[in-house]
Amino acid sequence: MGAFEITGGKRLRGELIPQGAKNEALQIISATLLTADKVVIHNIPDILDVNNLISLLKDLGVKVEKLKAESYSFQADTIDLKVLASPDFQKKSASLRGSIMMVGPLLARYGHAYIARPGGDKIGRRRLDTHFLGFEKLGAKFVYEEENNLFKVHSDKGLTGTYMLLDEASITGTANILMAAVLAKGTTTIYNAACEPYLQQLCHMLNSMGANITGVGSNMLTIQGVTSLKGCTHTILPDFIEIGSFIGLAAMTKSEITIKNVGYEHLGIIPSTFQRLGIKLERRGDDIYVPEQEHYEIDTFLDGSILTIADAIWPGFTPDLISVALVVATQAKGSVLIHQKMFESRLFFVDKLIDMGAQIILCDPHRATIIGMNHEHNLKGISMTSPDIRAGMALLIAALSAKGKSTIHNIEQIDRGYQNIDTRLRNLGADIVRK
Repeated sequence: MGAFEITGGKRLRGELIPQGAKNEALQIISATLLTADKVVIHNIPDILDVNNLISLLKDLGVKVEKLKAESYSFQADTIDLKVLASPDFQKKSASLRGSIMMVGPLLARYGHAYIARPGGDKIGRRRLDTHFLGFEKLGAKFVYEEENNLFKVHSDKGLTGTYMLLDEASITGTANILMAAVLAKGTTTIYNAACEPYLQQLCHMLNSMGANITGVGSNMLTIQGVTSLKGCTHTILPDFIEIGSFIGLAAMTKSEITIKNVGYEHLGIIPSTFQRLGIKLERRGDDIYVPEQEHYEIDTFLDGSILTIADAIWPGFTPDLISVALVVATQAKGSVLIHQKMFESRLFFVDKLIDMGAQIILCDPHRATIIGMNHEHNLKGISMTSPDIRAGMALLIAALSAKGKSTIHNIEQIDRGYQNIDTRLRNLGADIVRK
């Protein structure tokens, strides 16, 4: 298990280019299973979760070629479905939550799929019911083999389009059902669909492959099924989770940072949410410039009551940045209530921040009140362990701002979502060493 050793308290300066979006990449790469033609994808992030998914596709027989840094071609013309039953494949797929995204394409194209129950971050209950209820609506039969920990779906007569109202606006659920529906017979309507930018990107890619999807960007998608899809070329958006993380990093370390090529029109309320925490930032073309700030002050509501930052489905504030917003608030002037609605274990990393000297009241599994210290009392370096990707990045930001040396263990969690983060931070002047 690797570790980062960080000597904090250093101001950083320079430019950062965000990686390709992890969450989009997992959907887009899975979608290459829908066609026998070659698909070229650019701006693929070099991170563990994505690399593991690519490895799973290779195991299935997909021809994968690295064209250049962050660009790959995929051709799924000779899939070996027998591999799905192998113990090695099941073990690999179980370690990656994103592996669930292969089920929809395999079901659509081959009529059946099965996969080990996927793992992922331990951030609370993350049910998969929406995926399989959607497949059943399309005519598939679902079986969960508890003794083997396997999810199985099959459709002997093929999938048939239908109307469905999703029980929740699940991003991965919408994507998985969408990929199954594009090759179903007839018309499928998905209401209460997720509509975040990465899901819109998947729709645009599928349409370029010959699918017929309308309502893109709304919560109602209509899919006219087609008999086959062709190849295409697709470019993944910048990762807005990483962009938000870098905004928080700049504020916490009193640094001057320019974040390049952010795809600003796809960021939603992320910039304005950090501005409500008092962070100054400036849009310069498609870049975000964060100036050096000695202090930043949390806004209040119009009636003077304490600001609440809560996660929500798009276009609300993404739950993946709640951890970063929380750590940024620890050195702000003022107080804020952080409300993590979606995952009941995501705030449990705050005990590490409290050990570092932060003033936080964990109200319950979903809410924490942060009393900012206005940079008057520095956090202190400690030894800690990263519990998940996003909390790991939040702890890394805290360590970079803290006085003294910090050690973060289990950094494989951070590597799952952030590409070469230690190298990129050192280029800005950070004192961080990978052990």
